[in-house]
Amino acid sequence: MPHPEGLAQAETLTEIAYAKVNVALHVRARREDGYHALESLFVFAQDGDRLTGCATDDGAIDLAIDGPFGGALGAGPDNLVVKAARALQSYLGEQRGAAIRLTKRLPVASGIGGGSADAAATLRLLARLWEVRIEGDELAGLALDLGSDVPACVASVTQLVTGRGEHLARHAVQGLEGLAMLLVNPGVAVPTGRVFGHWDGVDRGALDAGSLAALIGQGRNDLQGPAVAVAPEIAGVLEALDGQAGRLVARMSGSGATCFALFGDDAACAGAAAALKAAHPGWWVMQTRIRRG
Repeated sequence: MPHPEGLAQAETLTEIAYAKVNVALHVRARREDGYHALESLFVFAQDGDRLTGCATDDGAIDLAIDGPFGGALGAGPDNLVVKAARALQSYLGEQRGAAIRLTKRLPVASGIGGGSADAAATLRLLARLWEVRIEGDELAGLALDLGSDVPACVASVTQLVTGRGEHLARHAVQGLEGLAMLLVNPGVAVPTGRVFGHWDGVDRGALDAGSLAALIGQGRNDLQGPAVAVAPEIAGVLEALDGQAGRLVARMSGSGATCFALFGDDAACAGAAAALKAAHPGWWVMQTRIRRG
């Protein structure tokens, strides 16, 4: 791969792989194909992993990884960045390659779509680098082959997600976008398959995403209990978030272990972040906001 200084000299572009958060996640049933029928409202943080890249003429897809969580990932063909690049290259019949650097700022296997967001950001980055136009439906189909959450991460705007993740609808909720948000992970990776394996199969009802009040008062994450059974540390994070002044709601995201709290103002969010960092220096804490679409 070109030396980092070489990237700076070449024409380089950057994409942010925005962290995905499930404000609510209702599991309705297990499907015959083995996937679960879900209803979820996805929001995206304005922060996340960072991808920088330049086009190359040799057709190779070269990946380098750095950042606080870079050591947890390999840069080989199983990395979702490489898979996404190869999939788009094959779909387009593209002869050029790319040199990509992933700065991994989000914890791995943490319920905030890190890998899916990386794959989606790769698709956006390469479409710009290779100067190609691809229709939204085509890109969504390509993204779904990479993972259930990848299509939603391509747009990275607030969306109502159903099915296994393939049915997406832009869904603005008044008062939600722009809210201060705190993300906290206790430093444990939770395998998604184990969490779904602990789900009790009970349908607890449909998701009402019609208002912020409904999301806060009636929304839930049906995987929160199963995840706590797998990683009890999650319960400690939720208890700590629930105790913060000014928080509107605290829940786990996805299949865990990352949890989030929404706040009505930045000062309350900043105070909570400082308090948790001081009390739990081993936890990953990120103060951010919900991205506006």
